Amino acid sequence: MLGILITWLVTTISFLIIARLPLGVEIDSFGKAAISAAVFGVLNALLRPILGFFTFPLIFLTLGLFLFVLNAIIFGLAAALVTGFRLRWGIWSALLGSIALSLINSLLFNLLATLRL
Repeated sequence: MLGILITWLVTTISFLIIARLPLGVEIDSFGKAAISAAVFGVLNALLRPILGFFTFPLIFLTLGLFLFVLNAIIFGLAAALVTGFRLRWGIWSALLGSIALSLINSLLFNLLATLRL
C-alpha cells in the first residue's frame, strides 16, 4: 500500500514539473495534478494491457515504437477525463507529455532509491 502511495505522489510531482515545461500540458493546481496522476494510473492499469494486446502487430512491426503512441493515448484520455488538465496542442502535447512523464518519473524514482540507501 505504501508503494502505491509513493508512486502516486511521485507521479503527481512529475505532472507538476511537466506543467511547468513548454510542452503544451497545463495543470491548474496540486489537487488537479493528484487527481490526474490517479486517473492516469488507473487508465494505465486497465487500458494498457487491452490496447497492448490488440495493437501487438503494430508494436512488433515498429519494434516497440508504437508504445509511445499508446502512452500518448492514455495520457490524452486522462486529460479528457480530468477538468483542469489540458493539452494545448492535442496529440502532440500528449506525446511530448507522456515521454516527459516517463523520463521525470524514472529520474525521481532513481533519486528516491539512492536516498533510501
